[in-house]
Amino acid sequence: MTMTCVILDIGGVLEITPETGWVQRWEERLELPLGTVHERMHDVWRAGCVGGISEREVHEQVAGRLGLDAIQCDAFMADLWTEYLGTPNEELITYVRGLQGHCTLGILSNSFVGARERETTLYHFDELVEQIVYSHEIGIEKPDLRAFETACVNLNVRPENCLFIDDVAVNVEAARAAGMQAHLFEDNARAIACIAAHLDTGPLIPGRISLA
Repeated sequence: MTMTCVILDIGGVLEITPETGWVQRWEERLELPLGTVHERMHDVWRAGCVGGISEREVHEQVAGRLGLDAIQCDAFMADLWTEYLGTPNEELITYVRGLQGHCTLGILSNSFVGARERETTLYHFDELVEQIVYSHEIGIEKPDLRAFETACVNLNVRPENCLFIDDVAVNVEAARAAGMQAHLFEDNARAIACIAAHLDTGPLIPGRISLA
């Protein structure tokens, strides 16, 4: 087993996911005040992130709480998934693919029920890394330290041998608290340089980041 490990986030890292404005468009279409959708759906979104609700139940709640018919509900959910899935970060994905066989590769992602099936179909992340840990499948979201511990257990690696890459600062800090190296994703060049440095030097001093 290769001990050195790289673990990546999906949204904002392996996927490019700018806001599309879909929620605001639906609020305008339904003549609802700004913020109504998230206010009405907050607990459903939360449940979907930790596996507390099925996709069918999400659809039912969306339809019931927003007053949508079946066609409207399908269109609403299609807009949700369009923003959620974004587009693939081809440069980074290609680089990570080139690391196969040289280190252990994993994904740790805050997710939503239905994400694995869609991301597998579109982006084949299951072929890119050895293990994908989704929050909706383990019932734990980053920055909870247990999410990072679960990723290490599933990959059979030690935290100090891992470099974690995420685009959310609080998740990066949590990874460091869990004993990992961590890099806040800003662009591909710096992320790739950080991964290269990690693989060249092995485990680094906890809390320090190499940007060589």
